[in-house]
Amino acid sequence: MLDAKLRPIIDPPLNRAGRALARMGVTANLLTFTGLALGLGGAIAIGFGEVAIGLALIIANRLLDGLDGAVARATAPTPLGGYFDIVADFAFYVSIPLGFGVMAPEHTLPALVLVASFVLTGVSFLAFAVIAAERGEETQAHGKKSFFYSTGLAEGTETIAVFVAMCLFPAWFGAIAYGYAALCVLTVFQRSAMAAAQFR
Repeated sequence: MLDAKLRPIIDPPLNRAGRALARMGVTANLLTFTGLALGLGGAIAIGFGEVAIGLALIIANRLLDGLDGAVARATAPTPLGGYFDIVADFAFYVSIPLGFGVMAPEHTLPALVLVASFVLTGVSFLAFAVIAAERGEETQAHGKKSFFYSTGLAEGTETIAVFVAMCLFPAWFGAIAYGYAALCVLTVFQRSAMAAAQFR
């Protein structure tokens, strides 16, 4: 919901940094995999109860996730790079709830419910992208991407805000997880309604 609105604000500084990194020889794929390693490290830290470290690694992951796209735009974006980017994103997204689920037994069920909602949201997102690509449709609402990014109530910005809230208030993990899982399910219905209207 907020991703497209934030793009005009965050893209200019990211693109400047991306051009500088590209001139230094840093590749987009290197940033993607480094960011994934940091994000998974954050999930592991949370699993061991080191929530502050986990939060720092989550923020580092998101910074590199923004920079890999900026470097790709400054050089030559590739379909393989876009594939790596989306796989790394979803691997990161599901790892954080799992980290909380490992951290405390009472978090296990809400973590599984949240991961299941992420799977549903991801399937609707990717299915929409596949069909849009077959129809030759494009959008720049989320900036220049490797494939069609459909909008929704629960997007990257909202997910990171939820992860930050979970880290700041871990005792409230269950309530936050159930609430965001509900928003993810609403996003699936919203995206399905968009598909029904757009692909009819």
